[in-house]
Amino acid sequence: MSAGPHILVVDDHREIRDLVSRALVKDGFRATAVGDGKAMRRALADSNIDLILLDLMLPGEDGLSLCRAIRIESDIPIIMLTAKGDEIDRVVGLELGADDYVPKPFGSRELIARIRAVLRRNAGRAAGHVEAKTKRYYFDRWTFDVDRRELVGDDAIATSLSTGEFDLLLALVEHPQRTLNRDQLLDLARGRAANAFDRSMDTQVSRLRRKIERDPANPEIIKTVWGGGYIFAPEVRRE
Repeated sequence: MSAGPHILVVDDHREIRDLVSRALVKDGFRATAVGDGKAMRRALADSNIDLILLDLMLPGEDGLSLCRAIRIESDIPIIMLTAKGDEIDRVVGLELGADDYVPKPFGSRELIARIRAVLRRNAGRAAGHVEAKTKRYYFDRWTFDVDRRELVGDDAIATSLSTGEFDLLLALVEHPQRTLNRDQLLDLARGRAANAFDRSMDTQVSRLRRKIERDPANPEIIKTVWGGGYIFAPEVRRE
């Protein structure tokens, strides 16, 4: 799996999705391609996405509606893709919070250049803005303090975590009661520490289970979903 930025391509034309995805991967990006807003939301929930390429004309919810909905919850960069010649659509897209737009047809070199420019601008904004995030998670008998990088049991004893274990646990508590396959878990955690994990996600899960499960041989917190990956079973409270 490439460690480059992860781009989500949302376009209802399979040929365009495939062409753009191949161009992105060739240039060192990771790419996920979907055809509508419903699939877009699933991808955003299950992966760390660095930028969205969002087609204006989509079945069901159109690109403008999706852009508006994304902006209510996130400041993830958005580049609108539009075949329309009417300037008003582009203006509305930018007013709704899109970072840029690329008219169809477009060349892959221009698209890659626009993506890199938007990512650079967004990185600059992020450097000067500290986003308020959850500081503590409570589950089962544990308190997970993100700032202190500390896992404390109900006996008030702290359990040390390696970098890989910390990033895996953070990915799990942020997506509780949802089946995540190995690639999704790796992707969610790589956004925080690209080199933190062994190549085997199963090994990381086993190590974490030994620290948080009452009986690691019969896990009740990180459960295996046969053929599907893992699910973080307990309810999680955030503070």
